[in-house]
Amino acid sequence: MNRLTRRLITVSAVTAVALAGASFAPTASAAGKKPVALIIAQGGLGDQSYNDLAYAGFKQALASTGLSGSPVESQDVVGQANQILESASKGDYGLAISLEYTMADPITAVASKYPNMLYAEINNEARGANVVNVLFQEQEASYLAGALAAMMTTVKGNKKINSDRVIGAIGGVKSAGIDKFIAGYMQGAKAVDPKIKVLIAYSNSFGDPAKGKQLADAMFKRGADIVYAIAGGTGTGVIQAAKAANRYAIGVDTDQDGLAPGYVLTSMVKHVDVLVKRLVTDYANDKLSAGRTISVGIADGAVGLTSFKYTKKDIPPAFLKRIAKMRQDIIDGNINPWNVYIQGYPKWYKSA
Repeated sequence: MNRLTRRLITVSAVTAVALAGASFAPTASAAGKKPVALIIAQGGLGDQSYNDLAYAGFKQALASTGLSGSPVESQDVVGQANQILESASKGDYGLAISLEYTMADPITAVASKYPNMLYAEINNEARGANVVNVLFQEQEASYLAGALAAMMTTVKGNKKINSDRVIGAIGGVKSAGIDKFIAGYMQGAKAVDPKIKVLIAYSNSFGDPAKGKQLADAMFKRGADIVYAIAGGTGTGVIQAAKAANRYAIGVDTDQDGLAPGYVLTSMVKHVDVLVKRLVTDYANDKLSAGRTISVGIADGAVGLTSFKYTKKDIPPAFLKRIAKMRQDIIDGNINPWNVYIQGYPKWYKSA
């Protein structure tokens, strides 16, 4: 058990659990570099989504660089943010990467006290000369997901599609970080069909598949035939509901198409694994430049849709061509998906 693990369990043996999970012995190439901590976001490891994908990239980076490191998981990562960061900063860690978007303010506060420690915040912006932030332009690929959903909901002869022009989206919590996905999805859908109805709900959890299934079941009963799940592990329940109802889900963060082959229309993949690996590798090579924000989107290959491995036969070729054209238009700047995080909420954004 490493020092950070012991400290976190001391904070609260009941509510905080730090997982040393994998401890990697440094090789000669990493001699002198302090270990890296990966702070797991809400929903935890095993979510088959964002956290798991990031951890996969983390393990790859440790293996390739020879650095030591460990994931840190808490049952209340939001409430215990300051304790987690303080423990990492007082311990033997040189870099703490936070996957939890709510940690921006705690990182800003703690980073100022430990100027020799490096911090990385993913999905939000903390402040400090020793902080690097990573923002994904999820609204870009979500726009494509919404456009595809709007096209598909009009297809005749597909038993998974009903006669209603209704689609849905389920977010983990109501926040700018989640609504960035939903706004892009809505905008893409309405670019295809201005009259389409987009149902919106929030599970208030990233680790409750039963809640996800309940919300998705309700949407399918209200006429939706495609539901976009933006809720981490909760989204696996949305996928289960889609299969049970003979409808479609859209996965998120990682390629979830295989969780229910034929019932996940596509997934909005966010390559957090690649960015985590880049952060760790740059740190190992003394190339991690802090005091800045890295913004990545479709043009960088950081977000996008999957290749429709299990559903391509269901999608008319003309739809695929149109999606490809939209993708290029986003890259070329001819389509500008709305960014709630930067631009605030548009007038057309509302929960149906």
